[in-house]
Amino acid sequence: MIQSPEGMGMADEAALVELADGVLAYVQPRGGWCVSNAGVLVGRDAVTLVDCTATERSALRLRSAIAERTPAPVGTLVLTHHHGDHHYGAGVFGPGLTVAAHERTRETMLREGMNLPSIWPDVQWGDVHLVPPQLTFTDRLALHVDELRVELVPVGPAHTTGDVVVWLPEQRVLFTGDLTFSQGTPFCVQGSLDGTLEVLARLRELDARVVVSGHGPVCGPEVLEANAEYLRWVREVAAEGFAAGREPLEVARAPNSALSPGCWSPSGWWPTFTAPTRSCAASRAASNCRCRRS
Repeated sequence: MIQSPEGMGMADEAALVELADGVLAYVQPRGGWCVSNAGVLVGRDAVTLVDCTATERSALRLRSAIAERTPAPVGTLVLTHHHGDHHYGAGVFGPGLTVAAHERTRETMLREGMNLPSIWPDVQWGDVHLVPPQLTFTDRLALHVDELRVELVPVGPAHTTGDVVVWLPEQRVLFTGDLTFSQGTPFCVQGSLDGTLEVLARLRELDARVVVSGHGPVCGPEVLEANAEYLRWVREVAAEGFAAGREPLEVARAPNSALSPGCWSPSGWWPTFTAPTRSCAASRAASNCRCRRS
């Protein structure tokens, strides 16, 4: 069972990080459950967002941070996937907002509705409501923020069945959504592990300079392989457990002899292979939850 997200005091340290001229990442440190990042693309007359955080309070912080940089309003929001921690805050940006996403993201949002508050009722979600995408696509789409070319690239199934990455080819900046977790444990329970590995291999070919993950610090392209290495390890552990006739939960809880460097645990970032007392997934569910006060 996934435990309720806990306090997000570190959200007070959330800040805009400049990546290139007019290109910024809004980073919520140590991004655990529901503590997601966003992209901010500043145009002369309007701002384009890539995702927009989970709660009213965190989205208002994002809006204030943008207002300190530019008087231009937020006109467009691009969603990387359907999970609510990346779009529940959309309502604070006004009724004139255009939301763009993969067609399957819209379908899933409408089907699932506002499901996270029922999973975590103690979280201070604030006044949040569903803002479904008005613009959907299934093929690659180019968006222009003044002279900035922004490529919206559908991929997967991977983390979900409607993932989109946002690629800025001239700046070599890549927003991956939850296809990667920076200093965190990746997962793909509503998509495909093999599909995620295929997508990560394709993304490495872009030769990105900067990668903004859905959660965690801004980093370089090394995060793509770190996440892939962890998922390959999960696949290996799962295959061994299946071959031995063990139940999935038994396999997940058992001590393992090696741990991928791409994993977040109660002790922090694992820089080398170690022998943890329980699996990364169990560790994450038990302790890496930080959004109750977001």
